[in-house]
Amino acid sequence: MWSRLVRCWPALACIAAAPLAAQAPTLTVPVTVDTLANGLTVIVHEDQSVPVAAVNIWYHVGSGDEKPGRTGFAHLFEHLMFMGSEHAEYPAFDRLLEAAGADNNGSTTEDRTNYYESGPSNALALMLWLEADRMGGLLPVMTGEKVDLQRDVVKNERRQSYENEPYGLASETILAMLYPATHPYSWPVIGSMTDLSAASLEDVKDFFRSHYAPNNASLVVAGAVKTSDVMRLAQLYFGSIPRGPAVPRSTAEAAHLARDTSAVLEDRVQAARLYYVWPTVKGLAGDDAALNILAYLLTGEKNSRLTQALVYQEQSATEVESFQDGKRLAGDFWVLATAHPGKGLPELQGTLARELTRLTSDGPTTRELDQAKNALEARLLRQLERVSRKADRLNSYFVRTGTADGFAADETRLRAVTVDDIQRVARHYLQAPRVTLSVVPLGHPELAATPTQVTP
Repeated sequence: MWSRLVRCWPALACIAAAPLAAQAPTLTVPVTVDTLANGLTVIVHEDQSVPVAAVNIWYHVGSGDEKPGRTGFAHLFEHLMFMGSEHAEYPAFDRLLEAAGADNNGSTTEDRTNYYESGPSNALALMLWLEADRMGGLLPVMTGEKVDLQRDVVKNERRQSYENEPYGLASETILAMLYPATHPYSWPVIGSMTDLSAASLEDVKDFFRSHYAPNNASLVVAGAVKTSDVMRLAQLYFGSIPRGPAVPRSTAEAAHLARDTSAVLEDRVQAARLYYVWPTVKGLAGDDAALNILAYLLTGEKNSRLTQALVYQEQSATEVESFQDGKRLAGDFWVLATAHPGKGLPELQGTLARELTRLTSDGPTTRELDQAKNALEARLLRQLERVSRKADRLNSYFVRTGTADGFAADETRLRAVTVDDIQRVARHYLQAPRVTLSVVPLGHPELAATPTQVTP
């Protein structure tokens, strides 16, 4: 019995490592898409497997649609939208949903602001009514007191997440180095303290009138619902909300660095941390998939190139991370590594240079590439496990591409990446000028990185 198992094991190992790229993408998430007369796009996906429903609305506005001197408005509105509306004054929104067994939240990025509810499917009408009431009935109950209260909440959030968080000012510093001051990605989503303080009640109301209108939103309803019922309820609750003005979205070219840019930031931290950031491509663009796989090859697992070298073999770093951040207008590729306390960053730089050179010149092995593809595809498939996550993904695809069901297209892009593609994008993007930021403990600038370019 044991000898038979031993003989079978190599074959099983080959099956486990077989690339999903050999299979034809078959993943489909059927949807029905309609647009109300006021411009609201309604997307419905029926999934009767579990008696739950998710409501997910994206307003097509984020910090990237703000203007210099008026930053932080999109995120501020994420807070204000929970302060009550005309027929559901604060705190009715939360109490009604909790009583129905549903929950809710929201988030803001550079490119969108979303609000979502999830609960038993018999709470669908309540969830839609509440979303419609704050889309059409927020301004009548908006007061200076509410704005001041949430302004202070956001300021405190900024203090906690930026000023008083270890390494919290790194991303803001990097964005200002990576993008020109006029680029809408050059400031953080949360905005600046100065701009938040300067926001008046009328400024806030004008922002709402411009961006929080049905023609600047897309609504996804997914779960144990009937499409006809969803369309009827959407028309009933949202149909009478007037269309807003047409607001063109921000346009800007991708970041371009003419030369390497370096900075040192002294902070209240225990250990030095190194950041490398390169301009790349926007999300879902041609090289986006290859860059995502490249990031996984570098730090996605314990056996990834940089993780193995820095954390386990040399033990010069306590953690290392990399990712491709593809957004609507542009993208950037990040590598960051935290040194052991007392250790300098030049040692990390040498290992980074060596490993990037090795990956660029030799490329990943076929097994490495297959593992990365399988892991990233599994991550994509996990988006389908919960109806709320599936709803958000459908909205993301629709806003980015105009097609809600983009799962198969994502699979195709992922599976098409080759070893040559990984070598090509590593050479093209990671040999270009970059931003280098060293965050070091207060009074220890000698731990900072040497401002020399990595040349894979």
